[in-house]
This record gives sequence, structure tokens and C-alpha cells, in this order.
Amino acid sequence: MRLSKTIMGTLREVPNEAEIKSHQLMLRAGLMRKSASGIYNYLPLGVKALKNVENIVREEMNNKEAVEILCSAVIPSELWKESGRWEVFGPEMFKLKDRNEREFCLGPTHEEVFTDLIRNEVKSYKQLPLNLYQIQTKYRDERRPRFGVMRSREFIMKDAYSFDKDNEGLNIAYEKMYDAYHKIFNRCGLTTKCVEADSGAMGGSGSAEFMVKSEVGEDEIAFCRDCSYAANVEKAEATAQEAETEELLDAVKIETPNVRTIDELVSFLNTTSKKFAKTLIYKADDKVAAIMVRGDREVNEIKVINKIGGVIDFNLADEKTVIQATDSKIGYAGPVGLKADYLFVDNEITGMFNFIVGANQEGYHIKNVNYGRDFEGIVGDFRKVVEGDICPKCGGQLTVARGIEVGHIFKLGTKYSKAFKAEFIDEGGKPKPVIMGCYGIGINRTLAAVIEQHNDEKGIVWPLAVAPYQVIIIPISNKNEEQMRLSEELYKEIGNMGIDVLLDDRAERPGVKFNDADLLGITMRITVGKKCSEGILEFKIRDREDIELIEKDKIQDRIREEYNNRGLNIRR
Repeated sequence: MRLSKTIMGTLREVPNEAEIKSHQLMLRAGLMRKSASGIYNYLPLGVKALKNVENIVREEMNNKEAVEILCSAVIPSELWKESGRWEVFGPEMFKLKDRNEREFCLGPTHEEVFTDLIRNEVKSYKQLPLNLYQIQTKYRDERRPRFGVMRSREFIMKDAYSFDKDNEGLNIAYEKMYDAYHKIFNRCGLTTKCVEADSGAMGGSGSAEFMVKSEVGEDEIAFCRDCSYAANVEKAEATAQEAETEELLDAVKIETPNVRTIDELVSFLNTTSKKFAKTLIYKADDKVAAIMVRGDREVNEIKVINKIGGVIDFNLADEKTVIQATDSKIGYAGPVGLKADYLFVDNEITGMFNFIVGANQEGYHIKNVNYGRDFEGIVGDFRKVVEGDICPKCGGQLTVARGIEVGHIFKLGTKYSKAFKAEFIDEGGKPKPVIMGCYGIGINRTLAAVIEQHNDEKGIVWPLAVAPYQVIIIPISNKNEEQMRLSEELYKEIGNMGIDVLLDDRAERPGVKFNDADLLGITMRITVGKKCSEGILEFKIRDREDIELIEKDKIQDRIREEYNNRGLNIRR
């Protein structure tokens, strides 16, 4: 491609709206432009880079015998109502009506569509197993779009769905996708970590996320320093800390005037936060849920939502609800005499002795409270893990870091096939529900994650396999006939090798061209300058400082050498 014939639009200044490196560089390098909040248009170089990621995904999916299809992004509401998710998915779903008042949505995900397809097409066990995938735009009305394409309202996703006759087949499909995902992200130049994850609105028996460690990631990952345990904090567990055994004392109400928070109570009672069990009041749809965790802990809301099941709205209760549940103002909630539909007790609480709780009376708390004697509830793991917690697998210490989710794989089981009556006739002639798996990769999020991991002070440093163009040719002066003639020859010869090559034929100063080449992150730069009359060219690798002087006839060999050094093959 000739730069004089395309839209590139590099920017020298960092746009004010761009908070993270990938967002800044995707705008500065002219890969995309904002259309509305969380919605972007991709320019030629952005499209090329996206297509390179898509092609890697396609190749690895096809290698696992997955078959590509393409579904509509406009989905009738009947399918979502059949699965029970029309209301559950919540306000993130874009809903619309046609001229006949029939309801539709812009697909945020496609479990319903694929399951409906299979129930109409698959009748016998002889047609299984199957793995179908698509690469298509998804739509979610994010409450707060941010970080460019990391959290946008429109995004490109590869979603695949496996269909098997039994759980053994599902496990095989799941492992195939697990392997394919590792290969995809490795080929994209990403360092990822696979972690246990919450299945969320997708449902199913188990799932795992592929995370890219990043300080700007919106997810948190807990992983063990001593073993392979790793999980998203929404899912992560830790061994409960045991308190020292104490003789049970009589519960006593104590006056705590104008003291509400744990920090205030620690100071007022001259003790530690580990001697408190705090009670937080939530609204779970039309129910009131109270959750107890140790004073220095935070509630893991996802774990509570999963325990209740089928919750659409889950938020901290308003003041009116708190007063109704506790007969007191906010800050004095406790489990004794509490009026709530649910009382969830973190399992760490059951191992504590003589702890302090709110008295459900303004200005008072109760000390020497013990679980089982003074109150009971639904016991489980309802706390967030923190740095230094004990690994549930090996007893080592957990570390918490931020990460970007680029892929997610689910074992769906029969959640959707039972709802849709997607059945097959087995070997014995009996109908059985199809066993499903679901496997997603965010294409533009993967692209952004690549940039997050591969950049420097000058711009993007693309891995060769993802770069929109692998070679850029820069003639020092587009008015020099000899330089332009040789640049044109190289442009054709390198292009004939099957390599995507840019020719910077713009009437710009050399410094502008070099700065743009670095900003764009093109892997190999060939400069055609004063020595071109001697057949000598300058050759530079984007992430190296040294410049090589190479004879024109040896340029193709040097390019092949660079591909070989990176373990890649030229297309031709």
C-alpha cells in the first residue's frame, strides 16, 4: 500500500480521552477513530491488524476441526425468552422493535441462536460431535465504556460452540479449545495466564479465562506463588484463616455512640479489625440479603449472586431498606434479630470466637458473639481473596494482580439444550439433550492487549504476525528519481514475496516519515537514501537501535532471515 493513497492520520499529541497506552496508540497511529462513546470506526491499518488476528484465530480453530458459520446480529426476543435470559441479561442488552412491534435485540452473545440452529439441524448421535464458530460484531450497552476497545459497546468476537453426546466428548472439545487458545495468543505475541473464572450470565458447570497481566486491566487475578492455582478474584478461593481458640464468653451489648465504621470501632474499642464481623445489607431483586464477613474483609458479590441464583439486580440496600431490616440507622447492622430474607455467613466467621457485631440499635454493638450459639445463617465462601491469603490447593501464598481478559471458555452442559429441547437420538434410540461448550475470544480486545504488551516511547512495536504491514520502504526524497525508482522496484519485489509492504511516497521530511514508521510499529524498515546509487540500502528492525547497510540484491534474503528468526513462514 502507498501511504499517499490511504487514510492514516497519525497524531503527535495524546488525545485527552485516551487513558491507557493501547487506546492512545490506536488513536495516534491512525488505527481507529471514535464515532460515539464506546463505538469506533477502524481505518485501513486498524482493519489490517484486526484481520491478521482474525486469520490466526481462524487457522487455529480450523486446525481443531471447528467449522465457521455466520449468524445474524439481530436476534428475535423469542429465543432469549425461551432460555430465560431476556430479562436476566439486564440493561446491557440493546433492545429494539420492528415496524410490527416484534421485539429483537442486537446480539450480545449467541448461545440461543446456535442452540436453536442445532435443534433444527441435528437429529442423531451420528451427527455429533460438532464445533461451530463465527467471527462477528457483538453489542452491549456498557454503563461506562472506557479504555478504548477494552470496554466498548460494539466489539468483534470469535464465539464457538461445541455440541457433544456426553460429558466425555465435552471434555475433549474443551481441551481442544484450551490448546487452540494457547496457540492463538502465543502466535499473537501475547503472554497470557489461564485462570479459573465465574460463568456469569452464560451459565454452565465450569469456565476459564485467558488473562494478560496488565496494570490497566479491569479484572483482578489471584495466583499462587508456589503452584499452578490461578483464578479471577470473582471465582478465587482461599483457605479460611483460623482464629485462636477461646473460651466462649457471654454476649454483652456495649454502647458505641457515633461509631459506625470498622476503623472507628477499632480505635474506640482498642482492638483489631479481625475481632469484628461486619454485616452488609443488599437488595437482591425484591429480597433483602445480609452478608457477614470478617471486619478486614470485603464481600465478593459474585459469589453471593451465584449462591442465590437467578438474580437480576444486586446492589447495596438504600437507607430505608436498612432501617426496615435492622430497626436502626446505617452502621449498626448485625445478625442477632436481623430481619432479612437471607443471611449469608462467610466460613471464616464460623471459626472466630467472641467477636463484635452491630446490635441493630443506633449507638450500640454486641461483643462476645459466637456463631451457632447466638445466630445461624447460610455458611459459605463469600469474601474476596487478598494478597497473602492461603492457597486452597497447596497452602502457599496468593498474589493478586490486574489483568485483561482476552479469551473465555465455558462448559455449558445442558443449560441451553434443555431449555430449547435440542435433543439427539442416541445409539439406543432414546432422545437426549446435546452437551454444549462455549468458547469466546475478543478480537479487538486481543489487538489492544498486544499493543499494551508491545510498545515503547516511540509507539507500537508489533509482533511480526500481527503487524498490519511487515515492511515499510522510505525513500528519503520523493523528488529524487533514482530513489523513487528503486523504492518502486523494492515495493513490487517484496510484495511478490507475499509480504504486506508499505511505501511511504508522501512529500514529507525524512524525520516525519521515520517518526511515523516508529509510531505505526512496522517491524522492518528499509530506507532508500544517498547510497542507493551504489545499490546500498539501510535496514532496521523496529525494536533494535542498530541500522544495517545491505546490498539491494540481498534484501529479500535478509527479510526471510528475520521471518526464520521469529519462527514464521512467509506466505509464498
